[in-house]
Amino acid sequence: MVSPVLHIKGSVLVGPQEVRDDLWVVGGQITYDAPSAGADVQTVAGWVLPGLVDAHAHVGLDAMGAVDDVTSEMQAITNRDIGTLLVRDAGSPADTRWVDDRPDLPRIVRAGRHIARTRRYIRNYAHEIEPEDLAKYVRQEARVGDGWVKLVGDWIDRDTGDLSPCWPREALATAIAAAHEEGARVTAHCFGEESLRDLAAVGVDCIEHATGLVGDTIDSFAAQGIAIVPTLVNIDTFPSIAAGAQDKYPTYAAHMRDLHSRRYETVAAAHDAGLPIYLGTDAGGSLPHGLAAQEAAELVRAGLSAIEVLTAATWGARSWLRRPGLDEGASADLVVYPADPREDIGVLASPAHIVLRGTVFL
Repeated sequence: MVSPVLHIKGSVLVGPQEVRDDLWVVGGQITYDAPSAGADVQTVAGWVLPGLVDAHAHVGLDAMGAVDDVTSEMQAITNRDIGTLLVRDAGSPADTRWVDDRPDLPRIVRAGRHIARTRRYIRNYAHEIEPEDLAKYVRQEARVGDGWVKLVGDWIDRDTGDLSPCWPREALATAIAAAHEEGARVTAHCFGEESLRDLAAVGVDCIEHATGLVGDTIDSFAAQGIAIVPTLVNIDTFPSIAAGAQDKYPTYAAHMRDLHSRRYETVAAAHDAGLPIYLGTDAGGSLPHGLAAQEAAELVRAGLSAIEVLTAATWGARSWLRRPGLDEGASADLVVYPADPREDIGVLASPAHIVLRGTVFL
């Protein structure tokens, strides 16, 4: 339902340290100035956050590759209905630009299509290329994305039977420099330890999963301000991946089980070192969409406070992606909760009202 004027009362969490008593939505935009008397006003009350951010999801993708528009629409709606109103699409072969014209669907920040080494990633997902073409493809995806490029930094090497880096350091350096020249930031899928050293050395901006972080790479990431998106709900699938690989690749299987067993300690160490951490689910491959609340709970288990998780999922994530929050004049993309999520992160699973571009969807 579209309301000419929406009055939201209670605790408006503008930022980690800023709380207001109310805000108004007029013409789909946020204002903190009450409208003139006589306006048709709808009032709701509760604890208000900017729309949640899933900083690693894949709209237009499933386990087999690109999906049709109807499936993409349902993925987007699933995110909206849990309060995820901004998605960083961390790689998809599908063209989802049409979503931008739908006022009822979340906003998407795209990273173009994955760029992977030949036969070193999931079939039908990526541009599969060799190192000499990496910079060219990075420029191409930088020009069609929304300020991000997604690399596959490591994957199982069937010759060694374990995770190994996909790219020589020299090729990475040239490619990341090319992305930065195009005005794009670079993120990379990395499970293991070794690829992180190469990517940190050449100035990557973000790492997805980052399960292979150890002391020296944590220090390097902290010194450079390299962000991580842990996707802990996805890391929880590592034991099943290991079980499927055990007979053919026992070394890889053992490695994956080890990365899983220390996942919380890894995130805690990264957090203690001051790495920027953002919430992402890796939905859209083998996982369903709408898992932001579950990922938030996982980050709390890893040692982040509720306010730090909310920062990773709202104010901080929006700033990092260069998108507004509950700012004067911004699009009214927000979620109203029946209780204080700073006291109980589980509240994120039960929004009372969802407002997207000023329209109330719940």
